[in-house]
Amino acid sequence: MADTQYILPNDIGVSSLDCREAFRLLSPTERLYAHHLSRAAWYGGLAVLLQTSPEAPYIYALLSRLFRAQDPDQLLQHALAEGLTKEEYQAFLVYAAGVYSNMGNYKSFGDTKFVPNLPKEKLERVILGSKAAQQHPEEVRSLWQTCGELMFSLEPRLRHLGLGKEGVTTYFSGDCTMEDAKLAQDFLDSQNLSAYNTRLFKEVDQDGKPRYEVRLASVLGTDPALDSEVTSKLRSYEFQGCHFQVTRGDYAPILQKVVEQLEKAKAYAANSHQEQMLVQYMKSFTQGSIEAHKRGSRFWIQDKGPIVESYIGFIESYRDPFGSRGEFEGFVAMVNKAMSAKFERLVASAEQLLKELPWPPTFEKDKFLTPDFTSLDVLTFAGSGIPAGINIPNYDDLRQTEGFKNVSLGNVLAVAYATKREKLTFLEEEDKDLYIRWKGPSFDVQVGLHELLGHGSGKLFVQDEKGAFNFDQETVINPETGEQIQSWYRSGETWDSKFSTIASSYEECRAESVGLYLCLHPQVLEIFGFEGTDAEDVIYVNWLNMVRAGLLALEFYTPEAASWRQAHMQARFVILKVLLEAGEGLVTVIPTTGSDGRPDARVHLDRSKIRSVGKPALERFLQKLQVLKSTGDVVAGRALYEGYAAVTDTPPECFLTLRDTVLLRKECRKLIVQPNTRLEDSEVQLVEYEASASGLIQSFRERFPEDGPELEQILIQLATADARFWRDTIKAPSSQA
Repeated sequence: MADTQYILPNDIGVSSLDCREAFRLLSPTERLYAHHLSRAAWYGGLAVLLQTSPEAPYIYALLSRLFRAQDPDQLLQHALAEGLTKEEYQAFLVYAAGVYSNMGNYKSFGDTKFVPNLPKEKLERVILGSKAAQQHPEEVRSLWQTCGELMFSLEPRLRHLGLGKEGVTTYFSGDCTMEDAKLAQDFLDSQNLSAYNTRLFKEVDQDGKPRYEVRLASVLGTDPALDSEVTSKLRSYEFQGCHFQVTRGDYAPILQKVVEQLEKAKAYAANSHQEQMLVQYMKSFTQGSIEAHKRGSRFWIQDKGPIVESYIGFIESYRDPFGSRGEFEGFVAMVNKAMSAKFERLVASAEQLLKELPWPPTFEKDKFLTPDFTSLDVLTFAGSGIPAGINIPNYDDLRQTEGFKNVSLGNVLAVAYATKREKLTFLEEEDKDLYIRWKGPSFDVQVGLHELLGHGSGKLFVQDEKGAFNFDQETVINPETGEQIQSWYRSGETWDSKFSTIASSYEECRAESVGLYLCLHPQVLEIFGFEGTDAEDVIYVNWLNMVRAGLLALEFYTPEAASWRQAHMQARFVILKVLLEAGEGLVTVIPTTGSDGRPDARVHLDRSKIRSVGKPALERFLQKLQVLKSTGDVVAGRALYEGYAAVTDTPPECFLTLRDTVLLRKECRKLIVQPNTRLEDSEVQLVEYEASASGLIQSFRERFPEDGPELEQILIQLATADARFWRDTIKAPSSQA
């Protein structure tokens, strides 16, 4: 039996995304547009397997072959005949659903490996005796031999995603260290190249000198082409005594399918903004050009209030251990008009609310670029997981000068964050009913503020390539020091490249803190329809939820490496520490013993002190966060943030001991079953599935009806071509090499 940290329990929550009504309201043309965008997203999402672990593509290919030959019900009979219990077979289905849901064998939320919760020998009998193995015995046996050991292995380095000795990642070859990642970032900055769509591969030559390959994601390879924007960069470089080679063609056959679907979607675009957006995305994925993706993002920002909303590309850098490379994701969604109306009112109040934030006006953007902010019902979200809200694009230069869009994913919020009273942990009994009543509404408020005024606020001080500054060096004063600004971002530097490993978590912490701070403003609560005691309850539950989340975050801390595995949860722990530091009994964490006799804990928030003690503490903290971000002061920023993020056993909280309690009582994140769209003649149909592990597997079984076997072969070939970079981890399948 594996440690419960590394398994998905048989009773894991599974929910289906409901978008039936929103899809029904689409016109035939809008449905076709949504269908082809969804196909593009699902194809591109397969690249995540190649961005996660060396074995993930093989596991996916093995599972897909297994379930194509026999659906879960048919395979059950075979499994029982092979000696599995029904519980063991369910454990396998949950594992398979987890792989599909996370696009790999590491949790998207926490980056922890999960393994099948049944004996390896029994699973081997099921696989090698399956109908898939009967049809293709050599291929199935080869896949099992390649990934079977790694599927179950919990060697210390393989338990988490990470770099060097800290874990496994396929954003970098297996011998790369954090020092290699920093050197590569300096090289990319020197050439004004973005890391978002790259991976780094290191080899040592005969003289013992390292040689680095920076590989861009693209359909095109290194053959000469007419796209001088990228081809001029495809060459050898000497940098700080090391050899770098910039190449492209990563995930080429996968991106080819993405481009083909985007081309089809273009025929059904609602306007020229959408058409030009898709043209630039296709150029980006074909050539490997982030600049083209930026151009596409500009058109996307300008496409205000579309009925069908979407975004696609190498977007979030949470899972890159260095914090610069983007994981592929794509989403397609439809507008929820009722909630969107509230968000539009929030946008209309944004300029006034920005003035309430606790930093000087000179640290705010020169002009607030009014964004779109809509509540969406998700049709498709391809990648490693589904967030509750998004503020994109992530390109600093676009955000500062062109703007951004905010989206709240309404039907995700409705299922992913619903809580049953009996499963509520770490709350006092008298808080539980109030928490259940107001958690959803308070989370709507928090997501709105977090995305719009958290991620949407603040200015970066920049000196461009011509030496010009976007702030007045003479008059702008640092409120923390009382002196003129001493540091800023140089040309080519970005927030992610400069703050690297802490960038994502630091920014999430800033956005979460803004949400907590501004939810105290009566105007905000009125926008969402809350007044009087209801408004006070929303505030209390929002703050209580953050405090509880800070405690739950300890699940995602690894004591052995003294590191955090999840940016959002690290951010919430930092906020908990800030509020505890405020003192005066605002927040208390109380160790207790549960009714089962095992260790437990409760969080207490004194609601009478939220404004008098909590608000001033957040004011001080938020100003520090923003000033250090604006000025690009990495040294002081790290010292501040890593100080709060430190997990020790110092009394009174004794967080390392509390972590054991949190692990003892943790609840797994839900799996979400998404629908498919199917083109029948010229009409698009919505195909839905039951909320179960079998339903999730069935959705993937039917996701690629035309080319499933081809996609599996592509994944095997791509993984095998690079297997040498992780030779200490994985042995390529002999029949595929």
